Amino acid sequence: MLYFARWKVAAILGVILLGILVCLPNILPRNVLPAWASRQISLGLDLRGGSYLLLEVDLNRVAHDRLEALADGARSRLRQNGIAFSGIATDEPARRVNIRLADPAQAEAAATQLRELSNPVTAASGATTPDIDVAANNGVVTVTVTEAGLQSRASGAVEQSVEIVRRRVDETGVAESIVARQGADRVLVQLPGVDDPNRIKQLLGQTAKMTFHLLDENASLGAANPPPGDMFLVGERDGQRYAVRRQVAVDGANLSDARASRDGQTGEWVVSFTFDSAGTRRFADITRANVGHPFAIVLDDKVLTAPVIREPITGGRGQISGSFNAQSASDLAVLLRAGALPAPLTVVEERTVGPELGADAIRAGLIALGTGTVLVLLYMGTAYGLFGWFANLALLINLVLTGAALTLLGATLTLPGIAGIVLTLGTAVDANILINERIREEQQAGRNPVAALEAGFSKAYGTILDSNITNLIAIACLYVFGSGPVKGFAVTVALGTVVHLFTATTLVRWMISVWFRRRRPRVLPV
Repeated sequence: MLYFARWKVAAILGVILLGILVCLPNILPRNVLPAWASRQISLGLDLRGGSYLLLEVDLNRVAHDRLEALADGARSRLRQNGIAFSGIATDEPARRVNIRLADPAQAEAAATQLRELSNPVTAASGATTPDIDVAANNGVVTVTVTEAGLQSRASGAVEQSVEIVRRRVDETGVAESIVARQGADRVLVQLPGVDDPNRIKQLLGQTAKMTFHLLDENASLGAANPPPGDMFLVGERDGQRYAVRRQVAVDGANLSDARASRDGQTGEWVVSFTFDSAGTRRFADITRANVGHPFAIVLDDKVLTAPVIREPITGGRGQISGSFNAQSASDLAVLLRAGALPAPLTVVEERTVGPELGADAIRAGLIALGTGTVLVLLYMGTAYGLFGWFANLALLINLVLTGAALTLLGATLTLPGIAGIVLTLGTAVDANILINERIREEQQAGRNPVAALEAGFSKAYGTILDSNITNLIAIACLYVFGSGPVKGFAVTVALGTVVHLFTATTLVRWMISVWFRRRRPRVLPV
């Protein structure tokens, strides 16, 4: 009980000193500290202020895109296999594509080829099934998207949207943002420190699906409907009508980088892009075969520019020019680097928390923390005398070490997190209450001070450990199954619980042993 090896003493003092050093940046101004020591606890949206956005993924567009892809795939596959057809039409309410064959006798052969367009998905029952159902009747082949296929694609679209939104937010430089899936088709975005979310909303609301197409130079732009295989699109800036071939020559998914820069000759802002290896080969082939023809760059069904190919572009690099300024060019580069959303996002809820509200929340949290600390300190000092003040000193060190752990982990402190710290104040002294009560009982039973101290710490430790393990199990469940605020509460309570196992037992025991060896009292002041 009274003996501590030198390495143990050094370890105890080292942990405390390290905790104080790590916590200092949260108290001192950043300009008085070196760069390596300026890490601070991150404040959440409710403390720092900022913007809250709830976005909804357009699942109808997901189904529409799947049907369009099936129609294009059916058209290509039937042509490759010499199966003639007189028409292909999509029926979105029924989630199917209808293909009318020129020769009804080829219906089964067509159905066999179209089944190759299916992808395996896992149904709700756990079985693996194709995502489309193909049937032939009276010379008409129908390709229907199954419920399992639609749900799988919708779930994948939401997950992909979360990742792309996270990349877009990170590209803007917003620190400590939270991007998470919420429900079946929604994405939660919290942006601490962002008071005006309009630019972020524009970045997140744009699908940014970029493709490269050849133009149909023989099409009549005044016609009501485009020729087969074409589509009429409008220019983003000039409002001009373009006859764009539906077939994608190069997909924007093959872009590896995009940067805003100034053109060396004209001085105007442009967006320079680079393809990956597959995109470079495809881009080189297309430009080599179509020198002298216009080549449209399409973003979200609008033509950004349609320059004429002057020479083959084999280096995999190009640039998009137009009426850009520094901000619009930078935003487009961010969108292209982050990737295209699988479906449009709609803002269904928006809240802005001002810095004043965040400051009020911090003030209220600190008042609660300070009041709770003072009351606990007074109670422990009054109830257990000197040993109670030892526990109080350990409690203050507990707060310092908990703050250091939050700083090192990069955890975000929220108002529920402050509530977790306040709760930890009460539970942290429970261990010392058990130990002190046991020491008091042993001393009243006639044991000498050394035996009473030994019994108090050793016999209470098992109960303390069991109670804290069960507490950590409950906290782990809160963290795994809870949402953002609940997770913040769970993190601070868990850290406080782990830290007070050290401060309430090892640290207090060491302090009592130092005091006892110096004073050698006949009666313990507990």
